Amino acid sequence: MSDADSRMRDIMSRATVIPVYTPGSIEEAIQVARVLARSGIEVIEVTLRNGIAMDALKAMIEVTPGIAIGAGTVVTTRQMETVAAMGAAFAVSPGTTPSLISASQHANLPYLPGIATASELMQGMQFGLSCFKFFPAAQAGGPALLSAFSGPFSDAVFCPTGGITLKTAPDYLRLKNVLCVGGSWLTTPERLAKSDWQGIEDAAKAINTLVY
Repeated sequence: MSDADSRMRDIMSRATVIPVYTPGSIEEAIQVARVLARSGIEVIEVTLRNGIAMDALKAMIEVTPGIAIGAGTVVTTRQMETVAAMGAAFAVSPGTTPSLISASQHANLPYLPGIATASELMQGMQFGLSCFKFFPAAQAGGPALLSAFSGPFSDAVFCPTGGITLKTAPDYLRLKNVLCVGGSWLTTPERLAKSDWQGIEDAAKAINTLVY
């Protein structure tokens, strides 16, 4: 296990649920970071799905230095290099390629590559990785598939993401090879459109009620 892979495992262990957030503006992103931090969230994934995402990521890193804020939807080596240079705590991809893995290792950046099959998992493990995003979790086989992975791939740990809700999260979290789950239900478009910071805070605090 590399240093970066070990740090990725540590980051995953800090979270029960990693909020997956797509920023709408810099001001919104700063507010979201502060609300989630105030609610006890220690890890946040900021998706790079629009033109302001990089600037929003940088702003969130600056205003919440105690939180592990990572970049999601990293799909090019240039993005990997950029987020590493700006101080992202980790990078996440919906899938992966050898060039993305190499770029993350060159930058010594903790990396959570996306996998959905045993073959993809084996390819990642050949590069010395042990931490993976299982995506899209609900559509790819859910807890049953992850449970099946635990036998032949006992060293691998997962953050399932995609179609997971507060209600279904415990089905994943009770698995021994799942350290945390990713969820977009905290920062929903509806809450963001209304600047419903209290709703986001309440959703974040509800994570503490999960039983698994």
